[in-house]
Amino acid sequence: MAFKRILLKLSGESLMGNKQFGIDNNRLSEYAKEIKEIVNQGVEVAIVIGGGNIFRGIQAEEGGMERTQGDYMGMLATVINSMALQSALEAADVKTRLQTAIEMKEIAEPFIKRRAVRHLEKGRVVIFGAGTGNPYFTTDTAASLRAIEIEADVILKGTRVDGIYTADPEKDPTATKYDSITFDEVYEKGLNVMDMTAFTLCKENDLPIIVFDMDTPGNLKKVIAQQEQIGTVVKL
Repeated sequence: MAFKRILLKLSGESLMGNKQFGIDNNRLSEYAKEIKEIVNQGVEVAIVIGGGNIFRGIQAEEGGMERTQGDYMGMLATVINSMALQSALEAADVKTRLQTAIEMKEIAEPFIKRRAVRHLEKGRVVIFGAGTGNPYFTTDTAASLRAIEIEADVILKGTRVDGIYTADPEKDPTATKYDSITFDEVYEKGLNVMDMTAFTLCKENDLPIIVFDMDTPGNLKKVIAQQEQIGTVVKL
């Protein structure tokens, strides 16, 4: 295995599957199966999920709601998604722990770095909910922060596309894919990989990012093995 400890970043929208809103249980089961395969190979897995399939703080602000309130509502949406994924993983017989940045002791542990690392060492999948616990920060930033704190080898950003392109491949058929790109090139070309805070955190801590298509069965295992080119690697 090329990576021993990873942080998997999933968007909330990815949990919708073919639905327009909410959570597709079939998609959850597919993800749980993919994650179980790499856990069984001895990979230590931490996960951060967005909440956009349920609520987005920025959209609330556009509708006239105070940004801070909207962001906290978005954090709660990520906890709902985290609980759903936790349930799917446990149904697949994968041991998990959910830790949240906002204390919710009835349903999750508070985020404690040493405890999270200990769970990972024992083979449990650790899901980090509620973002960073602060408004104005995205779940991309939460993923970068948690990955650095637990000393992950890499952030795997699961998306609907199979990597980073010169333009949006869903809109521009002439867009070409990068197999590998540096942090500085992403800055220079203005490519949208993560928000700038998250991206800068990764660069400053020399934490590589791999953007790949999570919806293709088997891709997660292939990314972990690094025996063939899957997705796009961002590194120094």
